[in-house]
Amino acid sequence: MTPQSGEEWGTALSHLVLGVVSLHAAVCTAQASRGAAAGFLLQALAAATMLAPGLGTDEDCLAGAWVATVISLPLLAFDFHWVNGDRSSANLLLGGGMVLAVAGDHLGTDGRSVAGQAVVLVVSVTILIVAVFTANTYGMWGGAMLGVAGLLSRLEEDRLLLLPKEDVCRWALAAGSWAYRRALQTQHLQWE
Repeated sequence: MTPQSGEEWGTALSHLVLGVVSLHAAVCTAQASRGAAAGFLLQALAAATMLAPGLGTDEDCLAGAWVATVISLPLLAFDFHWVNGDRSSANLLLGGGMVLAVAGDHLGTDGRSVAGQAVVLVVSVTILIVAVFTANTYGMWGGAMLGVAGLLSRLEEDRLLLLPKEDVCRWALAAGSWAYRRALQTQHLQWE
């Protein structure tokens, strides 16, 4: 077994944290929201496939992570909108994510990249808007952190804060997922 560099350990740690946060969020939200729990579970599975050696090629893992992004994030936003009565936005976000997931083979690498980033930004902005109108502080933080992850992924730099850009994006996504889980709990407590 060859020793791993510090950068490889950092990448593995960012995948592990995102996976653990997402899995914990899936378990915590399963009773109140099956859709959000499924979205968190997809994020956890995508992070786990990147950690486990031999599950497939790097290309397979990246394709799985892309599909998880375009389906899991709309699932998370779906519940947030649905509970607040905005069923048309909820259905539009989820339907758009499903269409992108199916059409992924017809998009090139650049097309998938742009579509994935667009999904992250649209979901984060819509969560942020609903959170502002419902005064859900955790939702505001979750939407902001998901937006930060989306914006950072668009930067041309390869490294941010001495870390690889992808690792910083995963840390922001993990923080956003944690805050979003708390936002869902707060939201469901308000409606009970």
